[in-house]
Amino acid sequence: MKIYTSRESQSGVVLLESIIAILLFSLGILALVGLQTAMLKNTTDSKYRADASFIAQQRLGLMWADPDNIPTYLEASPGTDISNLLPNGRRIVTQPSTGKFIVTVTWQIPGQSVHNFTTTATISGG
Repeated sequence: MKIYTSRESQSGVVLLESIIAILLFSLGILALVGLQTAMLKNTTDSKYRADASFIAQQRLGLMWADPDNIPTYLEASPGTDISNLLPNGRRIVTQPSTGKFIVTVTWQIPGQSVHNFTTTATISGG
């Protein structure tokens, strides 16, 4: 039976602790990269939602400012191409009843499903 001294029993422990420390550090860095990727995606989605809201409100503002020409602002399906403002973007303005207008803005980021923003307004005149 061999008896180990304390020095022999500690042999290689520093190397093992270093490897574990490097592994934990690497996992932390990977987690940070994943968080940054998710943050970038959410920021992009948020920007597109804000842009879609602005586009819809801008159209309604034009209609409120010029109620005599409202029929010229109506857009049937598939709507107006606004790809220069949103990726694969479309804007549709409908009038389901007198004085009520619905503006729907759709867009699609490559590799994702279609997103949409819809707002409704009541405008007198026209």
